[in-house]
Amino acid sequence: MPKTTLPYKDTGYFSQLMCDYLDQKESLHPFYDKFPLLDNFSKQMEEKGNAFTSKKRQVLVTQLKAQYEGIEVSEATRDHIALLAKENTFTITTGHQLNLFTGPLYFLHKIVSVINLAEQLKATYPTSNFVPIYWMATEDHDFDEINYFNLFGKKLQWNRTSGGAVGELSNEGLEVIAEVLQQALGQSENAQKLTTLFTEAYTKHATLTEATRSLANALFAEYGLVIVDGNDAELKKAFIPYAEKELFENRSFKKVTETTKRLTALGYGAQVTPREINLFYLSEGLRERIVEKEGIFYGNDSNISFDRDKMLKQLHENPKSISPNALLRPLYQEVILPNLCYVGGGGELAYWFQLKDYFESVEVPFPILLLRNSALVVPEKLLEKLERLEVDITALFAKQNDLKTAHTHHLSEIKIDLTPQRELLTAQFSDLYDLAKQTDASFLGAVGAQEKKQLNGLDHLEKRLLRAQKRKLADQLDRLVAIQDVLFPGQSLQERTTNFSEYYLEYGDALLTALKENLDPLDHEFTIITL
Repeated sequence: MPKTTLPYKDTGYFSQLMCDYLDQKESLHPFYDKFPLLDNFSKQMEEKGNAFTSKKRQVLVTQLKAQYEGIEVSEATRDHIALLAKENTFTITTGHQLNLFTGPLYFLHKIVSVINLAEQLKATYPTSNFVPIYWMATEDHDFDEINYFNLFGKKLQWNRTSGGAVGELSNEGLEVIAEVLQQALGQSENAQKLTTLFTEAYTKHATLTEATRSLANALFAEYGLVIVDGNDAELKKAFIPYAEKELFENRSFKKVTETTKRLTALGYGAQVTPREINLFYLSEGLRERIVEKEGIFYGNDSNISFDRDKMLKQLHENPKSISPNALLRPLYQEVILPNLCYVGGGGELAYWFQLKDYFESVEVPFPILLLRNSALVVPEKLLEKLERLEVDITALFAKQNDLKTAHTHHLSEIKIDLTPQRELLTAQFSDLYDLAKQTDASFLGAVGAQEKKQLNGLDHLEKRLLRAQKRKLADQLDRLVAIQDVLFPGQSLQERTTNFSEYYLEYGDALLTALKENLDPLDHEFTIITL
């Protein structure tokens, strides 16, 4: 199972912020605490251990056991939940939306990243324990972002009315998707496994939260993955002091705004814009942003309102009704978990960079930030085709027109580059410039204009020659483009569009094994895996 890697900055698919972070650019140091290196976890354990109480551990364990009721729990997961009660146990966390049938392939990359990092840390620090966590984004309300997945170039979409937190949506209507999926996949052994996975998760559980937990558990329970639903009244009680600061002091708005100004001054974009209050009011079928006007707190676009005393009473008596937005979810996570490291994509880490000063102001340890593994899964038959075309797999990361141009140059029996002719022309005009200086200075302009005209003519001829060669070599170029279209659908990374089921259909559990064996979370390079 060959594996190759290349720097993220060489792929052309990652932001300058992430590339600079991986290069540990000095100007970014104030926006994070410790870079993800094995040696740095020792200090992180000390800081988190000192800040995380045994009471929080007991509440966490109790609520996780309650959340797993009715789910067949593996011995590895059960042991991990029990270990969370111990002072020498820490978590490695990733979060993800409740995308239908996991959504894009990188869901698997995220989970494998936290599992493998937890195992690496256990090998390095054997007297401590490390639990891989998947935090379900059950409180999100962007249903249109999660209600579909792509299969064989088509969108399988769950059409229904929605409102409020997506995790509380009933799974009504998903039996229709199950039937479509079964017809699309066929009757092979792997197809039947996939259909069973979907059916067991989505048609035998009441809500999207329950279905997603069931699915992730079925895929990763053997590795001890622990799945957390933050939309839990008992867990949210620990967040009450921070929610009070948010409601009555606008703490995050002030701190994040200051940090964001410094980050954007370096030329990086702001991933998220803080609001004066970064909390939502949550009830059945409703998730509305909380706004304050003249001492009254409102659910934006609703008829819900509280004065200060009633808002405080609501927070303490019904903490589940207060929901952190994307900006505050990281703080909530770090308050209730003994977490060392957050593993996320480039967009996620970008808003974490806006949060460090805020974390310090509320005295919560800031986690190590790790860019999740990104990978390209390449079927061996496609790699063999590339070898016959004499194209390295890394060439496919180029834009399609650039790929075709480079391959045309490689295949062409005639040289398309007219650089020698440009150099000769420039040399000839150098003599003309000398002659012009000896005669009439006004002649210099005419010589310069003529040089520019003739150089432009050579540029035009070179482009025409390239187009002619592309037409002549169209068959070979089309074969190369067809391979790129398979591996980079829609000129995007495979992991951002393709659902895991396409590859599981072909390789079964070998897909998960390949990811587990080849993704090294601390390698900090893009991974190409051949199956």
